[in-house]
Amino acid sequence: MAKGDDIEARLIGFAVQVLDLCDRLPKSAAGLHISGQLLRSGSSPAPNYAETRGAESTRDFVHKLGIVLKELNESRVWLRIVRERRMLPEGEVSSVYKECDELCRIIAASRRTAEANFR
Repeated sequence: MAKGDDIEARLIGFAVQVLDLCDRLPKSAAGLHISGQLLRSGSSPAPNYAETRGAESTRDFVHKLGIVLKELNESRVWLRIVRERRMLPEGEVSSVYKECDELCRIIAASRRTAEANFR
């Protein structure tokens, strides 16, 4: 397994979880709005991370990790809104939220390490 394959696999798994969750959101105006936003932010970290792995420089790597982190942070907020609005049962949202939170922490730590190595 190449370095980063495990994180990429988790990001792909997260995207699949988000897609499944969005399919279960209510078809109300709020549900459709949140679904659209969450679909975009939750499905983009995996392909963005794939781009990160092909970065042309350390600076480019750090920048692209930042994009992955921004999308994960946005997804975490949308998931929190779904949970607090009780748009789905707590059990359906909590595992996806937890994975998002863990991925945020991993990517943030990777970014900090890469920035420190860049300096």
